[in-house]
Amino acid sequence: MMPVMRTTLTLDDDLAGLLKQRAQELGIPFKEAVNRTLRAGLGEAVAARRPPAPKTIPHSFGFRPGIDVDKLGQLADELEAEAFADQVHDSARRKRPRSRS
Repeated sequence: MMPVMRTTLTLDDDLAGLLKQRAQELGIPFKEAVNRTLRAGLGEAVAARRPPAPKTIPHSFGFRPGIDVDKLGQLADELEAEAFADQVHDSARRKRPRSRS
């Protein structure tokens, strides 16, 4: 739990009205509406001061030209389905009674 600091805050009438309306809409106490609003506003200021994203360095993984690496998951699924179908087919063939000629 965060420590609580009591303070007197003088708000402009229009802001106080907006905060009271927001608190009523959300069904929360006025104090919580003020705290949420301040946190949201400060969060935007903190987000604006974030350092730039790290630089991405490309790397060649040695795939041959024409291989779409975005479809490797699809290829793995197809190979797995094919192996399963072969397994089911072989199992069914072993269960068939041999015909006498």
